[in-house]
Amino acid sequence: MSKEILKIETETSEQLYNYVNAKLLGLICEEPDPLANLANAAALLYLLLDDLNWAGFYLMREKENALVLGPFQGKPACTRIPLDKGVCGAAARTGEIHIVPDVELFPGHIACDGASASEIVLPLMREGRVLGVLDLDSPLRKRFSSEDGEGLLKFVETLHKYVAWDDLF
Repeated sequence: MSKEILKIETETSEQLYNYVNAKLLGLICEEPDPLANLANAAALLYLLLDDLNWAGFYLMREKENALVLGPFQGKPACTRIPLDKGVCGAAARTGEIHIVPDVELFPGHIACDGASASEIVLPLMREGRVLGVLDLDSPLRKRFSSEDGEGLLKFVETLHKYVAWDDLF
């Protein structure tokens, strides 16, 4: 994408996520490399969503029954997350979106960055198989809402259309 990506003022979460998803489509629709697409997706979220201190992906390694750090933006992060630990492990294990208003209250939370106060994690699944998770952290408590979940679910749907997942595994 040759034009600089800019933040815009929006009145609703739906408008914001429509904008984010349009920018994502422009970034990845013609790029065949899945790693490049995930890297740009993480950078886009980090740039366009307010109050994030981390945005990125953990990718499933079935032989190890663990998630391994993928493309991200933010401080260095935990490299491996077992499926029985943390919010990311819970989302991968259950196949459900996890919105955690206060990470201190989540049993088994993994504190990769002590500044993180809230988190949203969406499982990346195809045909019943866990591919990984999309993880966003914020230094603010109660940063993420069900509207964020809906907008990010559309973001993940766009990723599924254009990311060649099989090339990553």
